[in-house]
Amino acid sequence: MYVERVSVTEKAAAVIDQLRQQHGDLMFHQSGGCCDGSSPMCFAKDDFLVGSRDLLLGEVHGCSFYMASDQFEYYKNMHVMIDVTQGRGSSFSLEIPLGLRFMSISRIFTDDELANLRPLEVC
Repeated sequence: MYVERVSVTEKAAAVIDQLRQQHGDLMFHQSGGCCDGSSPMCFAKDDFLVGSRDLLLGEVHGCSFYMASDQFEYYKNMHVMIDVTQGRGSSFSLEIPLGLRFMSISRIFTDDELANLRPLEVC
């Protein structure tokens, strides 16, 4: 059984459910750009074009989670948990009009987890 690279809190899952009702299928992307670009951004599935250098880290609450390969270099040894908090970010992410913003909380994998990570998919 693989260790997942990404997960989601119950609070964030509830927001994803709310956004899914309004926008349909969703996906996440974390680019590593400046400002809010380093935060996970949620888009309607067909509203964001994944690039050839993006990596599919896994799925969170039914949504594909992609990360730019250069950003992944910082996260390759970490588990990423998506959470949500009050406050308006300055991105195009779908939760922004709700007065919320998604955020990544990371921790270093254990040696056992590193040995059993789900393989990455290159887009």
